[in-house]
Amino acid sequence: MYFDTHAHYDDKQFNDNRMEVLDIMESAGISLILNAASSEESAEICIELADKYEFIYASIGVHPHDAKTMNDDSITNLNEMLKHPKAMAVGEIGLDYHYDYSPRDIQKNRFREQLELAREINKPVIVHEREALVDTLDMIREFRDLVGVVHCFSGSWETAKIILDCGWYLSFTGVITYKNARKALDAVEKIPADRIMIETDSPYLSPEPVRGKQNTSMNLPHIAAKIAEIRGIGIDEVAKLTMENGKRFFGIK
Repeated sequence: MYFDTHAHYDDKQFNDNRMEVLDIMESAGISLILNAASSEESAEICIELADKYEFIYASIGVHPHDAKTMNDDSITNLNEMLKHPKAMAVGEIGLDYHYDYSPRDIQKNRFREQLELAREINKPVIVHEREALVDTLDMIREFRDLVGVVHCFSGSWETAKIILDCGWYLSFTGVITYKNARKALDAVEKIPADRIMIETDSPYLSPEPVRGKQNTSMNLPHIAAKIAEIRGIGIDEVAKLTMENGKRFFGIK
């Protein structure tokens, strides 16, 4: 049984088949899903899905792409939504200098505000980083008192060690099944067993052999199989340890 620790079933790509997909998750061996918000609007949908499905939990936050949409009331609004009993984390937040959909100074300010909110309400954080490694690591070091995860990790072991030394976790997606994922495989091999999580980032980043198709949580076994191969353990052990790690990280009993 699997825990998808980061998915986006609020995404418009699921507008035509959202319920059809979610209704068969448990029968397909998916026990838990953490649906991560990317904006204030998507956070509302995340909560609706968590209310509808017992196995879905939510995180509440604003992605760096949408940082420019935040205003003076945003932190208050996020804080209110985070009072929901199934809102388990602040996220997806962070920095993205690849697309720069929001100006970098705004990204950094909104990232800091949301980290401060997480500290105030004692919630874990889910961090997105793309081509913004130096600034992201600076933030992680500053907020190392938080419980955090860098999701969709694809960096080197050297970078992984810095994050792990701050007490944070790493989560891996279908990217580790791609031929050009050599750096991340070193991290997969060496990461302590109690700090690794798996995710689909659904509907994005479908793993091999279904790359190019709509991604769902039902593709987690492909990711787990790659981790099992790299670490020399059974796929059932990967499912078990990542389930335990995810439940501990998010405080799910």
